[in-house]
Amino acid sequence: MGLRTTRAVALFGVDGVLVEIEADVRSGGVPSVQLLGLPDAALQESKNRVRAAVTNSGEHWPQSNITLALSPAALPKTGTSFDTALAMAVLAASERVPYNRIEGTVFFGELALDGRIRSVPGLLPGLLAAVEGGAERAVVPVSGLAEARLVDGIEVLGAEHLGEVVSWARGQEELLRCPGGGAGTEHAEAEALDLADVKGQPDARRALEIAAAGGHHLLMIGPPGTGKTMLARRLCGLLPELSVDEALETTAVHSVAGVLPGNTSLVRRAPFVAPHHSVSVAGLVGGGSGLAGPGAVSRAHRGVLLIDEACEFGVQRLESLRTALEEGEVRLSRRDGTLRYPARFQLVLATNPCPCAPARESDCHCTPHARRRYLGKLSGPLLDRTDLRVRMRPLTTVDLHVDHERESSEEVRARVLRAREAAAARWREHGWRLNSEVPGPALRREFALPRKVTALLDRGLDTGALTARGADRCLRVAWTLSDLDGAERPDADHVAAALQFRERTVV
Repeated sequence: MGLRTTRAVALFGVDGVLVEIEADVRSGGVPSVQLLGLPDAALQESKNRVRAAVTNSGEHWPQSNITLALSPAALPKTGTSFDTALAMAVLAASERVPYNRIEGTVFFGELALDGRIRSVPGLLPGLLAAVEGGAERAVVPVSGLAEARLVDGIEVLGAEHLGEVVSWARGQEELLRCPGGGAGTEHAEAEALDLADVKGQPDARRALEIAAAGGHHLLMIGPPGTGKTMLARRLCGLLPELSVDEALETTAVHSVAGVLPGNTSLVRRAPFVAPHHSVSVAGLVGGGSGLAGPGAVSRAHRGVLLIDEACEFGVQRLESLRTALEEGEVRLSRRDGTLRYPARFQLVLATNPCPCAPARESDCHCTPHARRRYLGKLSGPLLDRTDLRVRMRPLTTVDLHVDHERESSEEVRARVLRAREAAAARWREHGWRLNSEVPGPALRREFALPRKVTALLDRGLDTGALTARGADRCLRVAWTLSDLDGAERPDADHVAAALQFRERTVV
């Protein structure tokens, strides 16, 4: 009987901290178990889960004073992923397993009462934190091996039952080794929707291409059935595959949120998230008791967030998007600490022009006041952050029945990729990749356009038709239009087209 240490990982958002679990087993006195180190309720209950799992695995639970300390002690610990590490620490301290086999190993997994090891959310960021902390070996649930193989630089073993881990520690059997593959793992992805399926709406199709090329936010207003949602769902198919670093970051967010499928693979395609208009603010930007979880804006990181029927969301929920749009991340402060979740997404707002939502505007029975009040839920600051605004028109018989030649997503995507490559080459030395990421001061100074090119913008600023932020966003769109046309710099026509996409009459 004595003191032994195992390791686990505590998650704070998508960041992990390596935790040492010290087990001190002392004979004498009334048998008890104390858990130290700011555990939450779920972790406090692990004392009973671990005891039952050890006993039901055929091992002896020491009838002694057991102290379990999780350090760093000042950091709050949440969740059930510490169970396996706690069990192995107690067994090592009571000399039931040799310590040299488990020393330095990081354990993940929740224990069932019969000893089965269950998967836990956040396995990918947990393993990344273990690698960063210098760990060389980790034991994870077998159900988490698909997720674990996305991480290089650490030996990963899988176990279905606590008894298997005990036998491995004693040298009696080997655990299932992770097949490896790392970030280059091949995986199947859902087939992207094709832009050729959308009938009519040439202006909206053009806006979608510009949004994809420059990473711009988009607003579509129009009656039902005009293709707003169809277009938004096809935006991801125009975007390039995520880089390895972007994919790991995106997959880590999905892992923490618990939305990764069982046959986990690296998320290489831009995610698409479309919350229902009844979603709460916490569901939209993140929240919850204890340490807050990621919301829809973080699940859409490096992808597309569709706010369909935007005016039905309510002002409070729509306004909660503003910080994420500006900063590219969400910081959530709760009792147990402040968490950071990445939230760099493309926003697509889609809404009807009025509450009655007729198929044609001539059939609308809403008063002008009702229409203004309805669209007024889209506040000025939020609209100012949307670079492209499109008015959708009802489809005509010609749109529906005449077989026009419509470009496919593959054709448009090729132009988008060329435009993105041009932008990346231009901004690379400054640390930017997309035109939407370039700050206003850089556009007005180092990359300033001639006054004759920006004359329309200057006039809009002078008359109050444009804010300073709106003018900067017009410049970003103008650079994107220039890249799509293969031009070296925007000209007056590009600026005029960018300004046309911000027409106030759309709203």
